[in-house]
Amino acid sequence: METDYNPMELSSMSGFEEGSELNGFEGTDMKDMRLEAEAVVNDVLFAVNNMFVSKSLRCADDVAYINVETKERNRYCLELTEAGLKVVGYAFDQVDDHLQTPYHETVYSLLDTLSPAYREAFGNALLHRLEALKRDGQS
Repeated sequence: METDYNPMELSSMSGFEEGSELNGFEGTDMKDMRLEAEAVVNDVLFAVNNMFVSKSLRCADDVAYINVETKERNRYCLELTEAGLKVVGYAFDQVDDHLQTPYHETVYSLLDTLSPAYREAFGNALLHRLEALKRDGQS
């Protein structure tokens, strides 16, 4: 899974102070997977028909579920954990415990395998962004 940290933030945390809540990892916050899931949705919503964090499946600090409908109109339920994202169902809010699908480190990798139209939309967005940068550089 991609990590979103600023190397400058890490340098300020390099020294643990005695009595700090971080000593022994007590009081450290685990990632809130619902917030992580919302960020995933916002990142790729432009390239799918519909995508949202499930309101009916439980979200916790360590797991969240995302429903996605690709541009090909295929529906999936995705599980997001620290291990990455994987398909857990072929309908919104559906978890099939017997389904064996691989984890993907990023939502981009997962959607790239599920949806040729996602690949095309992502490529087009990248091309438009590069063209805009080129125009800005020439002015």
